[in-house]
Amino acid sequence: MNIEEAIRSRKSARAFTDQPVTQETVQRILALSQRAPSGTNTQPWHTYVCTGEVKDAIARDVCELFDQGKAEKYEDYEYYPETWTDLHRDRRRGVGWDLYGMLGIEKGDRVNSMKQQRRNFVFFDAPVGIFFTTDVYLGRGSWFDVGLYVQTVMLAARAEGLHTCPQAAWIIFQKPILKHLNIPDDQALVCGMSLGYEDTSAIENTLVSTREELTNVIHYKGFD
Repeated sequence: MNIEEAIRSRKSARAFTDQPVTQETVQRILALSQRAPSGTNTQPWHTYVCTGEVKDAIARDVCELFDQGKAEKYEDYEYYPETWTDLHRDRRRGVGWDLYGMLGIEKGDRVNSMKQQRRNFVFFDAPVGIFFTTDVYLGRGSWFDVGLYVQTVMLAARAEGLHTCPQAAWIIFQKPILKHLNIPDDQALVCGMSLGYEDTSAIENTLVSTREELTNVIHYKGFD
């Protein structure tokens, strides 16, 4: 698979098969991803990979918090803003309702909306969960570097025939993650990720999220 194929075929898969992913495969993905760029070669990422009983324990404890309505707030971690501009709010809502429409979940159907949200916390049935952290004292430049690394992981996974789903949703339920993975207090959770083989029979995996027109996001200056 060449790089263009990897980029074009990458998507956020939201349903996985139970086909196992070997530790050797994950190791190849992460070894390649270690070539991701970072400012002044700081490589400010830590990667925690879980499967089996540890992954199940995280899922169980987070789902219990979810069911009890004990979510924290993204803004408490300066992760997402409390209020979005119309542009970004509409993009968020658009992809959300595109997904829910595929699944037959109508606006106002809180029961089934919550069921779909809860799927995040069982890793969409993927056999492998990955969590990415950085050191808490570092600033936004280092978070940018971790983003470059996470993207590299996703593309390297495609080269192995795997799919991923990067998940910010774990941020508001992170205490069980920190506990079960023994993540020290001097690290901050950046995001989680589900990794595995795509369930090609799942309708949600046919979702192709829209992208803005290039003319609205690219600004050329000085070209003839």
